Amino acid sequence: MTMDKSVFLEDMDAFAYREVLASGDAIVLIPVGSLEQHGSHLPLGTDTILSSRFAEAVATRLGALVAQPIAYGYKSQQKSGGGNHLSGTTSLDGASLIGVARNLVKSFLNQGVRHVVFINGHFENYQFLYEGIDLALEDLGIGSGAQQSVLLLSYWDFVSQDTLALVYPDGFPGWDIEHGGVLETSLMLHLEPARVALDRLVDGPAAMLPRFDRLPVVPERTPATGCLSSAAGSSANKGILLYEQVVEDLAQDLAAELTRKPAGVPA
Repeated sequence: MTMDKSVFLEDMDAFAYREVLASGDAIVLIPVGSLEQHGSHLPLGTDTILSSRFAEAVATRLGALVAQPIAYGYKSQQKSGGGNHLSGTTSLDGASLIGVARNLVKSFLNQGVRHVVFINGHFENYQFLYEGIDLALEDLGIGSGAQQSVLLLSYWDFVSQDTLALVYPDGFPGWDIEHGGVLETSLMLHLEPARVALDRLVDGPAAMLPRFDRLPVVPERTPATGCLSSAAGSSANKGILLYEQVVEDLAQDLAAELTRKPAGVPA
């Protein structure tokens, strides 16, 4: 499938979309993010912005389409997003996110899309997306060996160790507290610099949280900045490095996987 125009499904008319479906190899990428606080220097929509930009770049390479994003995510957890108690964080419960994923998968596959790929940008979403996908495939009776499939990934899982070493010369703090930190800030400085308020960035130590979750949360355990690790040291150059490496590896992996013949299907 080749495309000369916008990769965004929302820009297409229904008849052009039907032509893509008629090819039999349509791929639809669905960015998934959140509306969540990311400190005083990044916008609430950071997760959705980043997942959408990765989806756009990968779709261009694959000849795929990008659906409108799921812009609300599962509840922010204190140990990975600061907590759902923080102003600006506006969330779905698990059943709602499962239902959205389930409905989208069923709709796209019923239309004839061959592969659906969720590109996740919000740490807490993953298992609920997985459950929604699994239930949708069960609803449709799609099992192993089927021509149609759904892939689920989080973009940060494609950041290589070599890239991490360059971006974090003093040591990587870990994905669980990389919230509003160097990775997201650097990517935003590269992709959406006008949306980053560097003059409002507050440096501070990484969050020191217990090895358990307590509910209701103890609000003072979340740093006052709302960020779980410092964004000091962020730069557009680091953002370029992260973005280009992830797009390259993600596109290669998806291209290889989506052209793989299911078991029992003649080559």
